[in-house]
Amino acid sequence: MMTVQGVKYMSDFEAKKAILDIGRRMYEKGFVASNDGNISCKVGPNTIWTTPTGVSKGFMTQDMLVKMDLNGKVLMGRWKPSSEVKMHLRVYKENPDVQAVTHAHPLVATSFAIAGISLDAAILTEAVLGLGSIPVAKYATPGTEEVPDSIAPFVKSHNGVLLANHGALTWGKDIHQAFYRLESIEYYATILMYTGNIIGRQNLLSCDQVDKLLDIRHKLGITAGGIPPCSVEVTNMKDVVTAADVRPAEQTGSGPVLKGVTSIVRPRESQPVSGCGCTGVMQKTLTSEAQKPVEAEALGKAKNEIIAEVVRRVIEQLN
Repeated sequence: MMTVQGVKYMSDFEAKKAILDIGRRMYEKGFVASNDGNISCKVGPNTIWTTPTGVSKGFMTQDMLVKMDLNGKVLMGRWKPSSEVKMHLRVYKENPDVQAVTHAHPLVATSFAIAGISLDAAILTEAVLGLGSIPVAKYATPGTEEVPDSIAPFVKSHNGVLLANHGALTWGKDIHQAFYRLESIEYYATILMYTGNIIGRQNLLSCDQVDKLLDIRHKLGITAGGIPPCSVEVTNMKDVVTAADVRPAEQTGSGPVLKGVTSIVRPRESQPVSGCGCTGVMQKTLTSEAQKPVEAEALGKAKNEIIAEVVRRVIEQLN
C-alpha cells in the first residue's frame, strides 16, 4: 500500500494481483462467460489498472493488464483496455472516494436487469445493511458514452446498479468490497426470485426494523444505498413451528404456493383419508391379516393374465 495526499492506494503489484484473483473468482462463480466482464482498481488519484479486451477473466495474466489515467489515456500495457472501461472512469470521476469497480453478468441479477425490475425490497437484513437498493439504469449501447451517462445519477447515492438488458456494476472503497457487492447483488436477486416468484410470499421488514438497520449501516460508514420500501405492520415477530401456524389472514394471498413443487406433509399427521396418497395426505393402510386375501386375489389375476397372453401368442404363431 502507499499513501498519496492522505489516501491509501494499492501498489501496482498489489492491484494487478488482486484483479487477477477477482477475475478468477468471477469466472468460477459463473458471473461471466467467454470474455465478458471487466475490473479496475485505483493505484493513485488519477491512475487505475484495468482488464484487457477480448480475454476471459478466468485466464488473465499480469502482462495483459492495462494502466490508464482517468481521462482514458493508456500509460502502460501492450493490450487494449475493454471498451466498457468508460463506465469505470465515469464512476471514479463522479465519486472520488471509489477505489475499485467490477462489472459482470451474474445470471439471476442479469435476469432482473432484463426484466427491468430493481432489487428494492426490505426482505434481507444483510442486503439492507451492506448493499441497499439496487436500481436499474436505463438501456445504453455497450461501449458508447450512453453507458457512463446512464449510471452517473446513481454513483454517489447507491453502491451498484443493474444495467438494463446487460448486467451488473458495483463499486467500493477497495477492490474486495466492490466484488463482495457484486456477490451480494446476485445473492439478493436470487432470494427475491425464490420468495417472490417460486414460494410466492415475502414478509417485508417493518419500517421500524429498517430504521434500526439503517442506523447500523451508518455506523459502519456506509452512507449510500437508499432506503428500501418497508412494511407498516410487523409481519415476522411470531415463531413459526408449522405451516399451519401462519393463518391465511396473516399472509399475502392465500398462502405459500410452491410453483412446480409437490406439496408435502409430515407423516402420521391427522389428515382426511385419500385413496391414492398422491395429494400428500395419509393413505389408509390394511393390517397384515386383511392384506392376505387382497394379495392372493391380485396374484391370481396376474397369473390368469399371463396365461391368457401366452395362449394368444401361441395361436398367432400357429396361424
